[in-house]
Amino acid sequence: MTDSTLAFVFPGQGSQKIGMLREIAEQFSVVKDSFAEASEALEYDLWDMIQNGEQDQLNLTERTQPILLTSSVALWRVWQEKNGVMPSVMAGHSLGEFSALVCAGSLSFSDAVSLVRDRGQFMQTAVPVGVGAMAAILGLEDDVIVDICKKTGAEAVNFNSPGQVVIAGKVAAVEQAIEQLKEAGAKKAMALPVSAPFHTSLMKPAGEKLAEKVAGLKISSPAIPVIHNVHAQKENDPEKIKALLVRQISSPVNWRGCVQAMIDGGISTIVECGPGKVLSGLGKRIHKPLKTCNIESPDGLEKALAEVLADS
Repeated sequence: MTDSTLAFVFPGQGSQKIGMLREIAEQFSVVKDSFAEASEALEYDLWDMIQNGEQDQLNLTERTQPILLTSSVALWRVWQEKNGVMPSVMAGHSLGEFSALVCAGSLSFSDAVSLVRDRGQFMQTAVPVGVGAMAAILGLEDDVIVDICKKTGAEAVNFNSPGQVVIAGKVAAVEQAIEQLKEAGAKKAMALPVSAPFHTSLMKPAGEKLAEKVAGLKISSPAIPVIHNVHAQKENDPEKIKALLVRQISSPVNWRGCVQAMIDGGISTIVECGPGKVLSGLGKRIHKPLKTCNIESPDGLEKALAEVLADS
């Protein structure tokens, strides 16, 4: 059964933590099975890393990306195992877009795991560590932030929710933008602990390398529509989906637009399919009446199943 008011959303980098999914893996063998499948493609033990490794390891972007994609796919498989109501649309934040495409049947899991590992490597090597920076800006209008970024050489890269935008670029440009944004009245303008200026034009070399990998991939039209970060619209054409995945690496993430497109399409409930509750929080800030659920724990899963069933 598909619910026309239900969407699934998939988180990006930042939601990873040691010990995640341990509790739900004890109840659903498909979780560890999914990690075993990913580990085979990567040739290292992904489950052991998230349970017994070091947080620093998890935070390396070439590790973070496969970890989060596998977590989301595992939880989607749990939802299917429980015969959960099917969503009418999906979207993912940055890396999460790859998770959405796997769960929508557009991209194979094993291909995606290898692809996002490579994507992480390409992103990390595009700009040497220490050259780029990112910062979260709270409490200013989008156009004010974009204008100041243009003046300083920084770029607005994540339009997350009203009053929350992430900027990025070379260190000096971001530092200059932070000062000017504070002067313009930002409630907060704070540097983020990341290793590269993601979603900026500085990532174009990574996009060129990713394009070579994506060109050889088999991508199908998604069985469940996916709203893409670049233009906040759905796409069915596999070649256009490939082009969007490449563009996304050096383009702003229009998450606010993605969620708004869902709301405009009649969505009233989103299920966050992955660790953490970042996207649930952003959803509420974009549209207060939006109902949000998270299925990373057994309790969260049961609540989501009950709530979604009650609304269907």
